[in-house]
Amino acid sequence: MPIVLRHLAPAKVSEVYESYWRFAAERQAVFFRRAQGQRHPWTENPVLAIYKFTNAYRASDRASQYLIRHVIYRDDLPTSPREVFFRILLFKLFNKIETWELLERTLGPITFEGYRFAAYDAVLAHAMQAGHRIYSAAYIMPPGGRAFGRSAKHQNNLLLLERMMDDRLAERLAQTRTMQEGFENLRAYPTIGDFLAYQFITDINYSELTDFNEMDFVVAGPGARDGLRKCFVDPGGLNEPELIRLMADLQEQEFERLGLDFQSLWGRRLQLIDCQNLFCEVDKYARVAHPQIVGKTGRVRIKQKFEPTQKPIDLFYPPKWQLNDKIAITALQRSAVE
Repeated sequence: MPIVLRHLAPAKVSEVYESYWRFAAERQAVFFRRAQGQRHPWTENPVLAIYKFTNAYRASDRASQYLIRHVIYRDDLPTSPREVFFRILLFKLFNKIETWELLERTLGPITFEGYRFAAYDAVLAHAMQAGHRIYSAAYIMPPGGRAFGRSAKHQNNLLLLERMMDDRLAERLAQTRTMQEGFENLRAYPTIGDFLAYQFITDINYSELTDFNEMDFVVAGPGARDGLRKCFVDPGGLNEPELIRLMADLQEQEFERLGLDFQSLWGRRLQLIDCQNLFCEVDKYARVAHPQIVGKTGRVRIKQKFEPTQKPIDLFYPPKWQLNDKIAITALQRSAVE
């Protein structure tokens, strides 16, 4: 029988709904335990201990942290909107730290002014021939052959980026007033669907190029849609973005109702992008924790296992969020205790 919560009526939820909040709280607790330098294991939750899940806050994930600190906010690289946009999209097309570092190590400073298709193509092709993966497994970039005519996916991705640069998309995005408008600008390009356009505009918004409110707009990705179906037996007439917004609005109330001590990101609430991502993660979590509740895709296992590392986390967030000073104070307090 589905659980019916009065404050959600007429929406009806399954047992996975409560797991959404419990997962968010425990995953964030794991994040802080690691950040504080505690020793592994960081959780007694058997599913979280075995399998790999992203952070409750998207910007805390390894790739996002690298993007923010080592791609966007670089003192040694040009800071014009055009150059920052180029770096962000180049990184995100592959979404793999090792690919960025390979390009930088081989070609020198990554700038659009110094970009040459043949040089980038040669480095990436050589890496693949050597058996290296140049794309992250986090999401799948479309091959783009039909749109750009090349046989290799990375060539088509580079041509996509070139088209964006030729269209002066960076300058256009800098003039947009809403995240949805920015999303639609990206969505108009070949091979860029709803999911990628939303992810890309979120990453661009980590920079100074735009300053959208992350609570203004959300798009549910494929994994999040499955998580939504597992949490809500009956959405009560609400669409996917409305359900995600409902979760963002209810977060403090639900953590309190369930007796969960959720530690926010130094005062920053879960944003729509975070709540969307959490639906994707709880879809995976439920495959093991609630195997009887099957989503539309029918997936029954979690592919990636968690491999712990004691490497310390050097956290850095977009300066406009005003979190970095708070992190520094926390680090000093921790050092004083130690």
